[in-house]
Amino acid sequence: MSKLAPTSIKYLIKAQINAKGVIEKPDVIGAIFGQTEGLLGPDLDLRELQRTGRIGRIEVNIRSDKGNSYGELIIPSSLDSTETALIAATLETIERVGPCTAKIILKSVEDTREMKRKFVVDKAKTILKDLLEKGLPDTSKITEDIKEEIKTHEITAYKGLPCGPNLLDSDEIVIVEGRADVVNLIKYGIKNAIAIEGSSIPQTIAELSKEKITTAFVDGDRGGDLNLKGLIETTDLDYIAVAPPGKEVEELSKKEVFKCLRDKISSSQFKLEKMNEAKKERPKIEQKYKKREISITEDQKKIFKKTLEELIGTRAACIFDSTFNLLGKVPVKELINTLKTVENPYAVIFDGRVDYKLESIAKRKDIKFLVGMEKENIRSSIGILSKEDLK
Repeated sequence: MSKLAPTSIKYLIKAQINAKGVIEKPDVIGAIFGQTEGLLGPDLDLRELQRTGRIGRIEVNIRSDKGNSYGELIIPSSLDSTETALIAATLETIERVGPCTAKIILKSVEDTREMKRKFVVDKAKTILKDLLEKGLPDTSKITEDIKEEIKTHEITAYKGLPCGPNLLDSDEIVIVEGRADVVNLIKYGIKNAIAIEGSSIPQTIAELSKEKITTAFVDGDRGGDLNLKGLIETTDLDYIAVAPPGKEVEELSKKEVFKCLRDKISSSQFKLEKMNEAKKERPKIEQKYKKREISITEDQKKIFKKTLEELIGTRAACIFDSTFNLLGKVPVKELINTLKTVENPYAVIFDGRVDYKLESIAKRKDIKFLVGMEKENIRSSIGILSKEDLK
């Protein structure tokens, strides 16, 4: 028996069947073939049409309730409209199915091509709408994009550290944390920046700070605070600029970059302000965090412990939502970039050490738990747990 290919179906004949008694699918198929045989002549015999692939497999769904049966049947057809209409009409001539009195009522004959046409029209409307919304690009926008692309390619290196092209020619330099920060500053015309590229301060930076007027421009997060502390201890800083709270230099707009640099303060003033803040806030902060305890349920603890044991030695991280469905599993080195794109992360469990940089990103993403093999001594509103804490 030939099976009708879905791509050749032109029509779907749909009918309802009601029977006084309990019947099954083979009874219905038998009745359709048996009681329509010879009715329309040999050219429209259902068995022959199905054998040659012009009528598809008859789908029958039968349910029984309180001794009666009812359901529906679907017959796919690749015949023309006239022949399909004749086949559909013959169904209502069937009066018995198996041993039971039955009645078949034709519900509809659907043109599958009409459904495809409707899909094509709707899709074309969507495409046209997108084209009209985009419109022609603004000439000034194209010019600006080209300028920014050229500026981005101006990044160079000094003794292995990413920097702007005017680093050595300028009397002043700006020290930032990473290569992306340098790229962002070049984009806005600041070409005398250099990146420390890591948590330890390179000797090259210390040497440059002795020769040039130096401004440290750091992220507005815990990681930025730590890097700034390292710069203050190891270099001869003249000025300090800090990105807005929770923001990184690499993501600042032109207006924000220049505002931060205009608002920079001298290194000595910064140290004095920090000393005054520390004296005023330390008792309050220590008391607050001394009382705070991480609250987790037994079920959460089991999930954290089981996942952490499975990750030992893999250098991988698992990201979960609030119902502990796995949102993704990535290498630890890609974790921070991945978290920036994931929607509604709730907990992160990974084979590594929870540090300030990760804690800062987690705060911005409203993550509730960070679970690692080890953890730094971090005071945070996030639940930070190590393997030791889960014993």
